[in-house]
Amino acid sequence: MDKDILKRIIIEHQERIPELKITARDIAVDPAANYIFTGQRRAGKTYFMYQIIQQKLKAGYNAENVLYINFEDERLMEMNVQGLDQIMECYAELFKSKPLIFFDEIQIIPAWQKFVRRLADNKYQVCVTGSNASMLSSEMASTLGGRFLVKEISTLSFKEFLNFQHFKAGKNAFLSSQRFEIIRLFNEYFSFGGFPETINFENKKEYLSNIFQKVFLGDIIARYQVRNPYALRLLLKKLAESTMDETSFTRIKNIIQSTGIQAGTATLIEYVSYLEETFLLRGISNFKAKISERETKKKYYYRDHGLLNLFLWRGESALLETIVFNKLYSQHAGEVFYFRDATEVDFYVPGELLAQASYSISNPETRQREITALSKAMQDLKPKNVLIITYNDREENIQTDNGNIRVLPVWRWLMQE
Repeated sequence: MDKDILKRIIIEHQERIPELKITARDIAVDPAANYIFTGQRRAGKTYFMYQIIQQKLKAGYNAENVLYINFEDERLMEMNVQGLDQIMECYAELFKSKPLIFFDEIQIIPAWQKFVRRLADNKYQVCVTGSNASMLSSEMASTLGGRFLVKEISTLSFKEFLNFQHFKAGKNAFLSSQRFEIIRLFNEYFSFGGFPETINFENKKEYLSNIFQKVFLGDIIARYQVRNPYALRLLLKKLAESTMDETSFTRIKNIIQSTGIQAGTATLIEYVSYLEETFLLRGISNFKAKISERETKKKYYYRDHGLLNLFLWRGESALLETIVFNKLYSQHAGEVFYFRDATEVDFYVPGELLAQASYSISNPETRQREITALSKAMQDLKPKNVLIITYNDREENIQTDNGNIRVLPVWRWLMQE
């Protein structure tokens, strides 16, 4: 690798990053720790590293203390693990200080783990990003020997979305005229999701489609050498259409084969694992299912509802349920299930919460169905809180024989702590 090119890249970033305008995200990190930041492409991992760099500069570091490399830079296409040592040599030839190290999309470099482990062992502070869930694996934890903390960077929550729109809710926003602006902004969030850059595009759906093509074509078909890309596309579409339903691999296989596409169960299981590894989907299990069934029957949710919306026609209920799921999953560190026994409830957080996501309960039959299902589950599970989350129904409390059910519009619920 040409050392002059590497030195130029190092200096370019030292000059560029301090000048960037960053909308800070409220993501807690230990200022002295080493981190692996992982998550969907375009979810904001790179800009979060920029945010950390700017915070370090405000804390007294100089720009020359920063060593930032993005391994998707086309000038680094031939980079291998030996080139990582060369990067450190180039920095040492430029500066006398010990750098703060930021490596972006490092999973592109094979065998990078032992290199960053060596840096951590030598007391460098290191932050890396990657867009592959294998970076969370037990093998990764073993290689890095507890030297790194792992934090997933998700797309924007609704509160973060408001911040990125430079909207500051007042103390009594829900009672003032501000609520109309909150609802207007939520309508945009509801349709197009939380990818930060979406805010800047007029044709938001086209931008989301481009993200999908990058993830789908680049991160799945090419990386995993998928032999039947049409079956994978169809799988993505059918999982989107089945967002609110329990799905087994046998059912998926039958649906796909009914279109004339041949795909075996083992192949589909493999494809779903690819979708999870690239942060497109996440599956949850039935709390009441036998252990043997928890992996074979699941509900699958897109990790950003904007991408889900690419596949749906009048999919408001699926979008609502996906938004509620992703918020609960984030709040409760992944301890989220659905509950299906004699009755069915969308979400259960053990010991804490039962929640139904229902677009509207203004219809008497829908209202009674949701209340009855929750009341029966409340008797069995005795959660602390019970919710029906709607799109924009009025707030109310519904008293049942087994406890209180709180009805909240989703935009109001998303703004609560």
